[in-house]
Amino acid sequence: MPSILLAGERSALPAPQFGIATPEDHSRVLAAELRLRLVDRRRAEASGDVDLEHTVRELVDEAAAVLSDARRERIIDLVLRDTVGLGPLEELLTDDEVEEVMVNGHDAVYVERRGRIERSDVRFESEQQLRDAIERILAPVGRRVDELSPMADARLADGSRVNVVIPPLAVDGPALSLRRFTAVRPDPDELLAGGTFTVEVHGLLAEAVAARRSILVSGGTGSGKTTLLNALSTWIGPDERVVTIEDAAELRLRQPHVVRLESRPASVEGRGELTIRELLRNALRMRPDRIVIGEVRGAEALDLLTALNTGHDGALSTVHANSPADALRRVETLALMAGVGLPHEAIREQLARGVDLVVHMARGPAGARRVTEVAEVLRAAAAGVGVRELWRRE
Repeated sequence: MPSILLAGERSALPAPQFGIATPEDHSRVLAAELRLRLVDRRRAEASGDVDLEHTVRELVDEAAAVLSDARRERIIDLVLRDTVGLGPLEELLTDDEVEEVMVNGHDAVYVERRGRIERSDVRFESEQQLRDAIERILAPVGRRVDELSPMADARLADGSRVNVVIPPLAVDGPALSLRRFTAVRPDPDELLAGGTFTVEVHGLLAEAVAARRSILVSGGTGSGKTTLLNALSTWIGPDERVVTIEDAAELRLRQPHVVRLESRPASVEGRGELTIRELLRNALRMRPDRIVIGEVRGAEALDLLTALNTGHDGALSTVHANSPADALRRVETLALMAGVGLPHEAIREQLARGVDLVVHMARGPAGARRVTEVAEVLRAAAAGVGVRELWRRE
């Protein structure tokens, strides 16, 4: 293999295998070698208190005595991001327009911007580099993946959600999905200005929340359900005690009296799991004026319907569904998963009396997220539960 000698270097480094090498290629090759040297140095010192940046700077001096300041800082950045950061993903996460990062193996990285998915030029050098990045993501939150547990969900310190699947389940290499957390949530006026809903829907929903009507937001993945849910909560009175329950804490309510609860998965040993259902049952003992559930996806649907029929009105939640009618059928099905033996008719009765409105969200071909339908829940003599359309987007 031919070698390229950088100015002032004391050792030759392998040249890239493609075309004429650029300064950036040189930087990446040197950074790769420095990462290996850094691992060896840290093992030799056997100390967790090593100043990584200082150590990297020493290694840069050892490998290349004469480099421009810009090249030095670029190499240091490359080494640090691959030893304590998220590797190549770091540059994507500095882009405020990136909403989600999807890694399909080490050489295929996709991003979602403004609701549209596109392939990124970013890639990992190898599957091992991707696995190292996954380990650095999961380790601080006490999660890990291996052949016995090849899937994991986690929430990062900034609130971003991460899902990881590795081989043998992921056939083409580790798959990583990272949904970024945005601390600033648009309020109803901002959604109105952005075209998420019309003036008519704005007034309808504001009146419904103020009147303590229980609202279910339905839609597909990435349709903007959580964003709308957060906006609806803006109309909750400032003197009300609100309890939020989520799988991953994404909601950012602006009321002064808010208690935020987050579920917890089982540990590696299979212990310590706390489900949405358990948190909901506990929330009913916390004297809530309002209950906001990030998403109904399991047997907790029955507990929610029970709460809505025992004085805890004005609840807000979301559910995955294709239409308002489908949303009600899905909640009914989820309630049956509780396995308590209640007849369908009893569950439908609670559903009709507990849920007042269903607001449906959809994402268009261009990525725009819109409210497409608002429906009122009715008690139907034949079907048990029905909906009456209040508004539909033309």
